[in-house]
Amino acid sequence: MLLAFQRKYIDMLIKEITTLKPLTPQQARIKSLKLQKDNANKQLKAERQRQKVAKAQQQLSVALHPKIAS
Repeated sequence: MLLAFQRKYIDMLIKEITTLKPLTPQQARIKSLKLQKDNANKQLKAERQRQKVAKAQQQLSVALHPKIAS
C-alpha cells in the first residue's frame, strides 16, 4: 500500500516538473519585482524591530543607571 502511494506521489512530482513552462519576459519581470517587494518588506520589518529593540535597551540602560545617562 505504501509503495503505491509513494509511486503516485513521485508521478505527481514528475508531472509538475515536466509541465513547468518558461516565463515570458513580462512574467519574469513581474515575478522579479514581486520578489524585490517581498524582500524589501522583510528588511523593513527587521529594521523596525532592530530599532525597537535598540530603543528599549537604551531606555532600560537609563532606568538602571540614571547617573550615567545624564
